[in-house]
Amino acid sequence: MNSTERTPLYQMVQEYIRDLITSQQLKVGDRIPTEKELMERFGVSKITVVNALSGLVNERIINRVPGKGTFVSDPEYEIPTTVKSAVKRADTARREMRTRLIGLILPSIYDYFTIRLVQGIQQALNENGYRCVIYFSEGDIDKEKEAIKTCRNIGVEGLLIFPVDEELFNEEILSMKFAGFPFVLIDRYLPGVETHYIASDGRFGVDLAVNYLWELGHREIAICSDSPIQTVTVQERIDGYMNALKEKGSLINPAHIVTGFELGNLDQVETHPLYRYIHNRMATAYITLNGSLGVKILQIARQAGLKVPQDISIISFDDPTSIIEGYSTFTHVKQFERDMGYRAAYTLHEVINGVDGEHGKYIKTLVEPELVIGETTGKRVSSAS
Repeated sequence: MNSTERTPLYQMVQEYIRDLITSQQLKVGDRIPTEKELMERFGVSKITVVNALSGLVNERIINRVPGKGTFVSDPEYEIPTTVKSAVKRADTARREMRTRLIGLILPSIYDYFTIRLVQGIQQALNENGYRCVIYFSEGDIDKEKEAIKTCRNIGVEGLLIFPVDEELFNEEILSMKFAGFPFVLIDRYLPGVETHYIASDGRFGVDLAVNYLWELGHREIAICSDSPIQTVTVQERIDGYMNALKEKGSLINPAHIVTGFELGNLDQVETHPLYRYIHNRMATAYITLNGSLGVKILQIARQAGLKVPQDISIISFDDPTSIIEGYSTFTHVKQFERDMGYRAAYTLHEVINGVDGEHGKYIKTLVEPELVIGETTGKRVSSAS
């Protein structure tokens, strides 16, 4: 969790009201500026103002009178129980008037990683009484921007975003950050931009995979990604791959960093460069950055007459076992995606309710993955044996 040196905006609102009182511009019994006035003055969200006023109420500097407004308290005056009850009822009513609606923006929902992620999100939202509306960006940053605008227009209380990863930041995300609108990023973060996020520790995951393959005797280890763009997630894992090999004293072979390709129908795969790479046994082990690519490499290896794990070993990020026949377990880096989804939604719940969502404080969660040993990895057998 990070904290910047600047004063959180909710504290600035509190200090402003305290100054009005200590300077006698507001006296006991005077009405303080409305929430709307404070929002406009400081350019902050309603939740920031509500958090600020709630803190002053708890300190008995101000008190709320249902139906009339918020007033400067008399420090020697104890608020009657009937008024306290009315305030409590008003707060309860205000909470009940909330939309209880959360926006979820995803690139797609075609892979097992995203499906498990959504399952965790749904569980956390159900437990906390939220409904969810889902939009798909289809990997298009303009569609992501439109989805954010639509969600805010329909009155969602917060957003969970699996962001499109491009060189240029989505200004709608930056706008929400500066406005104090609650949101949590999933699976990736924006370099140099402080936000709430939850992601898997990709560097550590690749390190686990490289170390295990090294122990099995593999030295020609390839890392493969079929992502159409070099995302932050992909780059982090490649960095982790190179660092892991450097720690072994191994030279980095650029030919083993296989990225920027697309694999469609495997019927004509013999003409694909990846087929020739696998067929010629350029590497003895493969780390794939998603489960579906791990499946395709296994299928290509079979078409090339190679056996897994006798001829080549495969480790994938995420578990594709359920779609592979003949393997009870696919060796994979388990990212706990269902848990990630649950924790992302619960984090958003906390931010919405002011538990830890003030400006200058950000909940940053890196989930530590595990390596699950299965049947797609084996000891390196030399060609001479």
